[in-house]
Amino acid sequence: MTNTIETFELRKVYNDTKVAVQGLTMQVRQGEVFGFLGPNGAGKTTSIKMLLGLVRPTTGSAQLLGQSVSKPVARKRVGFLPEHFRFHEWLQAEEFLDLHGQLYGMSKTDRAQRIPEMLERVGLTEVVRKPLSTFSKGMLQRIGLAMSMLHRPAVVFLDEPTSGLDPFGRLLVRDVIRAARDEGTTVFINSHLLGEVEITCDRVAFIRRGQVIRAGTIRELSGGLMRVRLKLDRVTPELLDGLAYWSNTVEPEDHHEVMLSLVGEEKLPEINAWLVEQGIKVYALVPHHLSLEDLFLQIMGGQASAEELTS
Repeated sequence: MTNTIETFELRKVYNDTKVAVQGLTMQVRQGEVFGFLGPNGAGKTTSIKMLLGLVRPTTGSAQLLGQSVSKPVARKRVGFLPEHFRFHEWLQAEEFLDLHGQLYGMSKTDRAQRIPEMLERVGLTEVVRKPLSTFSKGMLQRIGLAMSMLHRPAVVFLDEPTSGLDPFGRLLVRDVIRAARDEGTTVFINSHLLGEVEITCDRVAFIRRGQVIRAGTIRELSGGLMRVRLKLDRVTPELLDGLAYWSNTVEPEDHHEVMLSLVGEEKLPEINAWLVEQGIKVYALVPHHLSLEDLFLQIMGGQASAEELTS
């Protein structure tokens, strides 16, 4: 699988003193949805600006679609939805997309086919002739998403794509992102909504001070580690000592519940059988794979909360 985005020791220093990005090295594969995560000040926004050619790196290199990001041709097949967008409010939805289609260099015939398709995809067909000034924040977010993917980009950067959306809107955006991925588009997402990232992204990268700390799928990053909640008729010191045979982390929640940490599910039948042999009634044995929020706090060493993702 080829890489759509590649960076090597990408660094940005402002005013010779403020280091925004220390040394970003990463690869984003063709046709994947990639989550870019980190606490405030981690260098996410500056990194994206360098990849888009909006900020010039101090040192290091980066490529988009096999071309240096310093070359305009590298950005011809790129889409971008910034977090703080300002659209032409006097334009109707159809006019707005037609304007951007022209800026993308799309033919009149292609625009006539693609614009209704994208409006339907983001659920805005019924407001095609309404000015953007009448749109809610969620509707503006969706028309922006349509704009960023109108020209069938090979890679699209989405900065907080589900910000301000209700559950229906977030579900719709997920569908749009998955459709783009199925068409071969690489989707690069910066978001503080960890639940959305977990559902949507194929891989994620955690960065701190502009450096990738860990990258991979959630299963790869967790190393198969899971948490298991046991609901029993009683919890005794002897029981806790016995469970320690399978887990280094045995945490009694109360007189009836225990939380274990395990690597993989293979030991669960064995643990259940042992409990029954001890005369313990097992009311529930519920495994939970680590969530993206768990991983974020674990990988970042607890130095940042899940609400501190945006920069």
